[in-house]
Amino acid sequence: MLLFHTGFQEIRSPDLHYGRKNADFGQGFYLTSNLAFAQRWTKERKNQPAVLNTYELDLTSLSVHRFERDPAWYDYIFNNRAGKPDTLAADVIIGPIANDTLYDTLGILTSGFLKREKALQLLMIGPEYEQIAIKTEKAKEHLQWKTARIIGSEEIRTYRETMEKEQEEYLSALAEKMESFFS
Repeated sequence: MLLFHTGFQEIRSPDLHYGRKNADFGQGFYLTSNLAFAQRWTKERKNQPAVLNTYELDLTSLSVHRFERDPAWYDYIFNNRAGKPDTLAADVIIGPIANDTLYDTLGILTSGFLKREKALQLLMIGPEYEQIAIKTEKAKEHLQWKTARIIGSEEIRTYRETMEKEQEEYLSALAEKMESFFS
């Protein structure tokens, strides 16, 4: 399985404990199998190059949990983002990325403004991009770094423009769905 990760350095051996504990699938090293998606999430930082790392992952003998956009996925992300202990025992977790408004959706849900079923409908809007979380040292041993390349500023601008267009389409669809809840 060919995977990609963008950041600000070449990462030959990722630190599984570096990232946020309250990410979608809990703490781990996050990658995607979708090159275009990885490129669109590239960011710039002053005096640091943007770097696209490429890896190969061998899933043989690993415990893999796959999520679909469904209530189990939603509950797992909700619990991780709320800082609850991660109870899923898997070396690798694969599934859709939650859209950027998950925090807003969770806030609306926990405020009692929207019921769980409506919040789930909001999370089904927008493109479905796959994320892969390497959760254990065993899985990390199966992840082989292949290459890294610097992504230039002009290339990043092009990717960001694509992201902005997708975001506009998403926000329009989200507003339409929200209006349907109250009409």
